Amino acid sequence: MSDAEALFAALRQSADAPSVAAIERLVREAPDRELCRINALAFAQHNNLDPEQVIAAFLHAARVGLFELSWNVLCPGCGGVLGANTSLKTVHAEAYSCAVCAADYEPNLDEMVEVTFTVSPRIRRIPAHHPELLSFFDYCAQLFFGSGLEPIEDQSVMEKITVEAIELPPGEKALVSVQMPAQFLIVFEPVTHAAHFIDVKGEPTTERRNLTIVYNDVSTPTGTTEMRPGPLRLSVENRTGKRVLPGIWIAGDELHDFMAKRRPFVTAKRLLTNQTFRDIYRTDTLDIDQRLKIISLTFLFTDLKGSTTLYERVGDLAAFDLVRSHFRLLNEIVASEAGAVIKTIGDAVMATFPTPDRAMAAALRMREAMHDLNRQHASEDLLLKIGIHEGPCLAVMLNERQDYFGQTVNIAARVQGLADSRAIFTTSPVVDHPETAALLAAGGRTPVSQQRVIRGIAADMAIYEIP
Repeated sequence: MSDAEALFAALRQSADAPSVAAIERLVREAPDRELCRINALAFAQHNNLDPEQVIAAFLHAARVGLFELSWNVLCPGCGGVLGANTSLKTVHAEAYSCAVCAADYEPNLDEMVEVTFTVSPRIRRIPAHHPELLSFFDYCAQLFFGSGLEPIEDQSVMEKITVEAIELPPGEKALVSVQMPAQFLIVFEPVTHAAHFIDVKGEPTTERRNLTIVYNDVSTPTGTTEMRPGPLRLSVENRTGKRVLPGIWIAGDELHDFMAKRRPFVTAKRLLTNQTFRDIYRTDTLDIDQRLKIISLTFLFTDLKGSTTLYERVGDLAAFDLVRSHFRLLNEIVASEAGAVIKTIGDAVMATFPTPDRAMAAALRMREAMHDLNRQHASEDLLLKIGIHEGPCLAVMLNERQDYFGQTVNIAARVQGLADSRAIFTTSPVVDHPETAALLAAGGRTPVSQQRVIRGIAADMAIYEIP
């Protein structure tokens, strides 16, 4: 049995069969370019598969060695990769600079960090495993632009926006003569992420202009040179220790249209709130000193009302079995709604979801599951209180586990504390979310508003009970 066959056999033991079959076809039959930085959501859509099952299958495939994960910091403007990382631990909280957009961006895990999967070289070698051999076009398509852009299937798309492309080994110089159109040009180098703008305008001239650009290992500010349309002699020098690939792009409608064609991708936020990821990677996610920003995450807290009296009434063994059944059901529901259980504290659960509607769907299912469990035991012993809130937070390491910190977490926990038995309490950001509102309306549920005092919040908050 080959390495690949053995690893796929292992994968079949832990992942969804249709997803594994599709991944195996991909590895064996797909063109090389489709095995570099795979967008798991696009793959799921193309194969008509459940995206959560596909993400889980790719995570298990990475665990057994079929794929390598990449955590890529993206520019929200152009969609380019500003930093490629094999671990989230090397993503820093300081601003990342995009030379193409001439802007700095403070990273967040919502839309600025993608998670992609590249086939392992031990399973199948592809050109992207050797970036130093890729052409300018292939380097841009496979390694510079993130998986959130529509893939470049036809090189002619890039050729339309590229005036010239150069390959320059370390220590080499080159002279390139080009005829400059009356356009805004970008001399862009995707390996070092360096850019120089040329604003070509005015009356055409036959006088040859000269421009020198030097690439080195020190990041330099993006500059702009104004020139008239006409001949240009561009001198480029590579003082880095690696090959560079400067190209001249026309920053016109075709480039902007290409960069505007976006598609969903697996974000770091989505992966951190994925139960399979948390189960596989556990504490190996962040460094102890990292503080990474999340713009929007939904927190759900549960607790059992009267659990102490439950132990007194039915005894430790019976109570333990009931509470364990309750935890198992809650874990299954959270995972099926694209969430993850972050921790349990006594009889309480803290879970996260990428969007408010998934948390609300989970809460409604939890309430029904507890009702069914009580009915099975002919008792009303399990009275679940649920609180939900959405907002910004920080992804951190606390007590040797990946956790979250911030006021949003505090409010969610305190909203749960206000809830009565079997009640779902939530806040305005949750009920005002369009998909949450649609979910509640479809079930004929109208949230009941009340003003409540939340400890640590100066003003009263609108709290909503979900019937």
